[in-house]
Amino acid sequence: MIRRLLALCPLWALLAGAPPAGAHDGPPFPIVSDHVSGAYQMDLWTDPDATDDGSAGGQFWVMLEPVDRGRELPADTVVTVGIRPSGTSEGWQRARAEPTGGRISRQFAALVMDREGRYDVRVEIEGGLGSGRAEAWVDGTYDLRPPPVMLLVYLLPFLAVGALWTKLLIKRRQARAASE
Repeated sequence: MIRRLLALCPLWALLAGAPPAGAHDGPPFPIVSDHVSGAYQMDLWTDPDATDDGSAGGQFWVMLEPVDRGRELPADTVVTVGIRPSGTSEGWQRARAEPTGGRISRQFAALVMDREGRYDVRVEIEGGLGSGRAEAWVDGTYDLRPPPVMLLVYLLPFLAVGALWTKLLIKRRQARAASE
């Protein structure tokens, strides 16, 4: 049995060196809900992951609707999301949000949050219905989930117990068959 476990070591090493799948880090949550500004009603959801590698881990989803439900959002509607560390005089880091799924009412922007802490967030809207604005704050944090390779480390004791249990059951069955 130990030989079998040792035979799987190259497979474990191969999996440990595999690049991350780029899956979603965690569920986004709302920081602005049903905010009305100008002719727009908006919601702002975020997944504020801070990163050390310069990647845009701060993700923002803006959902827009006209206050007048009988109107449609014009195609020229532009949404800009900006962030800056709270309590600083640093300039705003801005990104233009892009429609997701071909819907102007659902827009996404990603920004670099290079450290943990509180960030001021500003959403600005310009379009055929006029302008709108919302402000909020969010705490940027590092993704605290363990890397995927740690899954194997955590599973190893359970796999070992399962292997020993299976070995015991097989020996019992063989002993019972031999005595009959």
